[in-house]
Amino acid sequence: MRAEAPTASPDEASQQARPTPDAGRPARLPLVVYVLALGTFLMLTSEFVVAGILPEIATDLQVTLAQAGSFITVFAIGMIVGAPLMTMLTRRLSKRLTLMLALVVFVAGHIVVALGSDFTLLLGARFVTALATGAFWAVSAVVASRAAGPSLGSRAVGVVGAGGSLATVLGVPLGAFLAHHVGWRGTFWALAVAAAVAVVLVARLVPADSSAHQVSSLGSELAGLRSMRLWLVLAACVTTSGGVLATYSFIAPILTEQTGVPESLVPVVLTGFGIGSFVGTLVGGRLGDSRPHLVTITTPAVTTIVLLGIALFADSTWLMIVLVVLLGLFGLSANSVLIHLAVRYAGKAATLGSALAVASFNAGTAIGTAVAGALLTTSLGLTGPPIVGTVVVALTLIPTVSLAVVNRREATTDGPVQH
Repeated sequence: MRAEAPTASPDEASQQARPTPDAGRPARLPLVVYVLALGTFLMLTSEFVVAGILPEIATDLQVTLAQAGSFITVFAIGMIVGAPLMTMLTRRLSKRLTLMLALVVFVAGHIVVALGSDFTLLLGARFVTALATGAFWAVSAVVASRAAGPSLGSRAVGVVGAGGSLATVLGVPLGAFLAHHVGWRGTFWALAVAAAVAVVLVARLVPADSSAHQVSSLGSELAGLRSMRLWLVLAACVTTSGGVLATYSFIAPILTEQTGVPESLVPVVLTGFGIGSFVGTLVGGRLGDSRPHLVTITTPAVTTIVLLGIALFADSTWLMIVLVVLLGLFGLSANSVLIHLAVRYAGKAATLGSALAVASFNAGTAIGTAVAGALLTTSLGLTGPPIVGTVVVALTLIPTVSLAVVNRREATTDGPVQH
């Protein structure tokens, strides 16, 4: 029997009739979301800036370029391992403390690299730093989503992710500029100082986690990982990142050797990719709150066409430049939506779901770049990476379309379901 709604008193009715102070105002994200975006900006700058200063590192440490490049490889492996592992190890800590500890380790790791000279020690410091980075990424997505609320959660995660995209546009060039003027160690000192400031901001702005002492059992959290929808999201994370990075990792030689773009203009084209990625991440996050499946299906569909164009029209200079910018605009713009969906579908294991999404992105990157690199020595040559990228990104449509179908089917049988 349907219960009758209680009748409001005149005073209560007048209170309900009054507009709230925020009525009619556009919803705003809390400041803490932008602080977390600063953290991801610093961490992605640290990961990618090495590529721009490899010669300086190799010369100073007296190692080969390939050995210096292991600074990047070790960091990627640390991210894959660190996101889920550190999430499990810190599950009984408050999220604010976890974020602060991750930043402190980040600061310490960069100081060790800035001061050290033993190559093995520096590799170890990079690995430990990546472990902390993985933990920060996983926890920051959950904190940003909860701070913004259900209606703006995807947008908040998009802003945090855009901090990482901004690293390719602003952080990496600034890091390279510092390296060329004060030495590559100066770049690591600057990252350490900026991260120390971020520690203070996180301590002041991230809300206290009142549920920190009410942590659910490990078994109940792992039970949340049984969600089929979560694993569909993780599969999409692997393929979308793997396909795009398989091509982007080799875009410089593709532009210079196949397209004929002068080496001096390659950074300009890559900046176009970075700007496109920054804008795409923001737009994808904003649309992801209301139409997540539209974003996660349209993005890989368009990206597949763009990558196929790169494979077929590499000899057309202006068309290639446009395609690279479009790759930035669409390629990774659904990542923040995928992370937000992983957080939702993991249930009680929200942070672990976020961590697995981060690990999946990095695993896809490692696999995609390895396969694309192996094809360079075949008859395909530099055409290999975009072909790999096209096939792998197209595979993203399998889990994303399946996810949309499952949700639509449940919506028609059980009523509306949460996206």
